Amino acid sequence: MNINGYTLTCGLIGNPVEHTMSPAIHNTLAEAMGQNLVYVPFHVQTELLKEAVEGAYALNLLGCNVTVPYKSQVLPYLKEIDPLAERIGAVNTLVRAQGGFKGYNTDMPGLARAMEADGVKTAGEKVLILGAGGVARAVAVMLADTASEILIMNRTVEKARKIADEVNAAAGRELAGVISVDDYRKLPMGERYLAIQATNVGMYPRVDEAVIEDRDFYERIHTGYDLIFNPVQTRFMELIQETGGRAFNGLKMLLYQGVISYELWTGVRVTKDMEEQAYRSMKQASAGILH
Repeated sequence: MNINGYTLTCGLIGNPVEHTMSPAIHNTLAEAMGQNLVYVPFHVQTELLKEAVEGAYALNLLGCNVTVPYKSQVLPYLKEIDPLAERIGAVNTLVRAQGGFKGYNTDMPGLARAMEADGVKTAGEKVLILGAGGVARAVAVMLADTASEILIMNRTVEKARKIADEVNAAAGRELAGVISVDDYRKLPMGERYLAIQATNVGMYPRVDEAVIEDRDFYERIHTGYDLIFNPVQTRFMELIQETGGRAFNGLKMLLYQGVISYELWTGVRVTKDMEEQAYRSMKQASAGILH
């Protein structure tokens, strides 16, 4: 592209950011749309997060993505927070507004779009969520609007209970329950679940690991989503496929959260063809990143 005085800038705030695939998404979309916009990563040290957000605004950046470990830490430095992001307690997209940035969460809408693209429905589903961290909480909040039952599985049941209580309070009913990972045999064999893997178990370099290894557990799952995308085929996914279920990784979630961010920044709707171009660019970029 021809960078000049009219070039708009967006970026990624995180630590680390060296292995990000986000530039492949946004720069491909800008080129496909003929927009004079460039996207670059910014490695920000923890003690400089406030200055980074204020500096991005002062430098007239159109917007930023925010990645680990700052998705919750950035909240105090925002002018405004979208209601969904407030419910989730984390933002990954900053959109320029009057006097500062407005924070959005496009991760969960991105997961919803990825599921839709893969033909996975959540309406009326019984859902297992593995993990009780920030990502698991966000997934539980998102699925509360559609799932018939949510079970949060974690080794520390108290952490899972905290999320379940929050979800039930928001839903106004007993929608979410908890179960220890070690008690998976208590799940009824006759039930078949949609399972979301929201831990870092199985992420490179721990590629041979899964939270649960017993095939009996996977007999209860008809569809599994591993939010990890490195490696592209996790042990969790392998075990689901070996027992006849469908399994997906987090790569399309990454794509769609980026697409939604781009739409928020530019006000332009990304077409299906442009999404496919960005997805191809991601996979090309991943060749030197993913293991």
